[in-house]
Amino acid sequence: MATPNKNDDDRVRLDKWLWAARFFKTRALAKAAVEGGKVRYNTQRCKPGKLMEAGAELSIRLGWQEKIVVVDDISDRRGGAAEAALLYHETEDSVKKREDLAWQRKTLQTSQLPPARRPSKKDRRDIDRFREHNGL
Repeated sequence: MATPNKNDDDRVRLDKWLWAARFFKTRALAKAAVEGGKVRYNTQRCKPGKLMEAGAELSIRLGWQEKIVVVDDISDRRGGAAEAALLYHETEDSVKKREDLAWQRKTLQTSQLPPARRPSKKDRRDIDRFREHNGL
């Protein structure tokens, strides 16, 4: 009987690692993100079957956020959040950039406050007259 090679234990697909590191809820979502170009492996687009290596840099776009993480460990098992956090670390530039963008979104949202009240019937009529008069 052949003894298993240590390298075989460390061979994990990119989509499976993303799932194990809790970036995506399912492997299907991880695979779709990789195929859609939302995940870059060392600044290059890749396939979901790309074998992971420790020290690789991943750029992962999740909604408004883009995280740049460095792979510290390889695992194909999905554990708790504390275990998943040990598989990678986020670069300082990525953290700062995400915080800056979140602050910009928050300040933009507060600068566009909704009106204090809904327009009354008279206000709506005035708005309609204004639109008719100005061809809007």
